[in-house]
Amino acid sequence: MRYFIISCLLISFLSCKEKVDISKEKAITNHLPELFSLMQGSFDSEIQSQVDSTYFNISLHMYPIWKDRGNFLYVEQALTTKQDQPYRQRIYEVTKLNDSLYSSAIYTIENDSLWIGKWKSPEAFDTLVWNNVTKKEGCEVILKRIEPNYFKGETGDKTCKSSLYGASYATSEVEIMEDKIISWDQGFDDKDEHIWGAEKGGYIFNKLD
Repeated sequence: MRYFIISCLLISFLSCKEKVDISKEKAITNHLPELFSLMQGSFDSEIQSQVDSTYFNISLHMYPIWKDRGNFLYVEQALTTKQDQPYRQRIYEVTKLNDSLYSSAIYTIENDSLWIGKWKSPEAFDTLVWNNVTKKEGCEVILKRIEPNYFKGETGDKTCKSSLYGASYATSEVEIMEDKIISWDQGFDDKDEHIWGAEKGGYIFNKLD
């Protein structure tokens, strides 16, 4: 009888331990906080522009907003010498798709000029209502975790429609690391001819803070 009780206790202990280990493993596979953290901060491409004059020195600011709604970032890009005149203002929503894939969806902002420089005070976006942002369907970047502090991904095949400079669609390839983000945005016409964007490779944005 004593042997039976000890055996039962041992089986129960091992079963509990297995459940804890499985639970821990499931928690580890959620790398969304890691990805979201890597994307935050101020960056620029100054070093790349000094090495290769075909690249401009671009400033990139990405800071969390709407913390009670999920993982959202306000994103602002501009020539470093003209940061009061950004050429791109977006909101990114970062979500987990499954144990290995993550999505960075993109939203445009109505009257975006009102939000220039607000990356310095992200709490200002608490007054921005959901009806004033529009999702760019098909333009989300699907990211995969390659190794710790390294995610890589791209948009779907011709899914991101774009009419900029006469283009038909746009593509984005992104690498996110601890100290930099590499982003390659290009536009193509309906014959798959390159219309805009860097031709040699992506912009290398080094983290500043």
